[in-house]
Amino acid sequence: MAFSQSVKKSQIPINCHLCDTEKNKWKCIDCELLMCDKCKDGRHLRIKNSQEHKVISIKDIGLHSGELDFTNIKCQDHASQSCCLFCKICDSLVCPTCVSKFHKIHANNLIEISEAYHMKKERLKNGQSKIQMEEKKAVTKKEQLVKRKNDEKEKHSKVMQDILNHGNVLKSAIDKNIEELKDEVNENLKTIFKSIDTDLSIVAKSMKYYNEKNNEAKDLIKSTDLANFFSDVRRMEKSMKVPVQKTQSIYNSIPNFVPEEITHSNVGVLQSEESSEELDVSFNIIQEYQTEFTAISDIIPCVDNSVWISSGMDDCLINAIPTGKELNVVSTFNMMVLDMTITTSNNLLLSVQGKSRIQHLNINHGKLFDTAYNVNPLASTAIHITSYNKVIVGGNIDKLGRRAAFVMNEKGDHETVYEYDQHNQPIFTYPMSITSTSNGNIYVVDREIGKEGRVVVLAIGSVLISSYNGHPDINKDKPFKPTKIMTTPRDNVMVSDLNTFVIHILDSTGNLVSWFDTKDIGILHPLSLAFTPTGQLYIGCGGKVGSTCTVKDAKIYEVTCSGC
Repeated sequence: MAFSQSVKKSQIPINCHLCDTEKNKWKCIDCELLMCDKCKDGRHLRIKNSQEHKVISIKDIGLHSGELDFTNIKCQDHASQSCCLFCKICDSLVCPTCVSKFHKIHANNLIEISEAYHMKKERLKNGQSKIQMEEKKAVTKKEQLVKRKNDEKEKHSKVMQDILNHGNVLKSAIDKNIEELKDEVNENLKTIFKSIDTDLSIVAKSMKYYNEKNNEAKDLIKSTDLANFFSDVRRMEKSMKVPVQKTQSIYNSIPNFVPEEITHSNVGVLQSEESSEELDVSFNIIQEYQTEFTAISDIIPCVDNSVWISSGMDDCLINAIPTGKELNVVSTFNMMVLDMTITTSNNLLLSVQGKSRIQHLNINHGKLFDTAYNVNPLASTAIHITSYNKVIVGGNIDKLGRRAAFVMNEKGDHETVYEYDQHNQPIFTYPMSITSTSNGNIYVVDREIGKEGRVVVLAIGSVLISSYNGHPDINKDKPFKPTKIMTTPRDNVMVSDLNTFVIHILDSTGNLVSWFDTKDIGILHPLSLAFTPTGQLYIGCGGKVGSTCTVKDAKIYEVTCSGC
């Protein structure tokens, strides 16, 4: 094979290896000799056992894969023996001694070496195909990331230019406004000066009159002409009445300048664009657990590696420790739990069938206690604790036709009640499961048992943002029947769809960004979801959709979940 490669690479004719004069036309696969016509029929036949050698045309080099000899593979455990078979159980070659001593019980799993070779080769090809596929995905992802980086670089330049342009516009507007303010102040000054100057003129005339009369009075006082004194004084007395000055009592003043505060709101803000890019998600099963429940309604993993598991169909709640492939039950409580959650202090809070108050289960004593979280006259149907320690409780009462979600503080005060939309229409039909994201949005699975449903997205302040009713491709033949909802470590929202075996993944505003069909990895009827403290995902399963079967064989799967 080395010769054939050198011929291909160099493109230089190589003469016959036996005579070194004639052009080669043949190759012996066994000797790896290149030969001319004469040497093929002459000198090559003098080589021992050459009549058994495989000789091919030089034109077929590269097309011929060679024939493999499976009869001369030495056994690693018995040096004097050659391997004769392959054991599928032990995944190893075996010789007759190996078979007689160790592999008799594997007789049904012993195959020809050539068959094992081709089987392994096929597996390698399959593995290679997967690697190549993943490599293509990686290349595509790299191209997407590089494009995203370039796009962000271009966007950065545009945003920076927009800011600079807006800065110039603001400067021009401010300069114009400053000039207008200066002109206005100057006009104010002119107006004020005009009114003051008018009164100054009046005062000046008055002062001139007063001065004249004062001098006239002085002259009379000093006069010794008694003959004229009395007549002059009489005339003076008549004209000494002081006239009233007609001036303004109040004058306008230049207004003070009060600078406005410059903030982001009047300069401009940076606003993030909501991303709806599709996520590349994958699920892989780590472990499978068999339970004695009809269906797994809810799962709560704890920091001590134990799990709380409830089954509404079986009116049962257990605490168990996963060990190997088994769930070792530690304690059992007979009650119908509709929903449950765990606090930061590891207290278990339960929404129990028919109760308005959320219950606190004392793990040590196995007793239920009332909490401050009360939705009376409604009965609680779902419970969730937000990342900012608010408790959200779903409630329902058929007699009054009321369904609502209540946001409460630690004292149980109702801070917000989500019951009616802006048109005064009921928001919910039956709040089944609740979660929230870091931006404060609240997600509620709204579905009556046995019917199709939706995911309602709410914002802080009792505003209905949107609702997700499934996807037309996913739910084309089967309506959307969401069961449990939860927030992922990446702040997306995961919803199990019992009807289609699909897990829908929404972004923080309720848009579908990805989905995963659990049938692809052998998980049927996904019902409940829960992330462990270390980031693995528990998927609790239910019975067949629409079935009244009460076979207690529901399974729980522990899976790794990437990309969500």
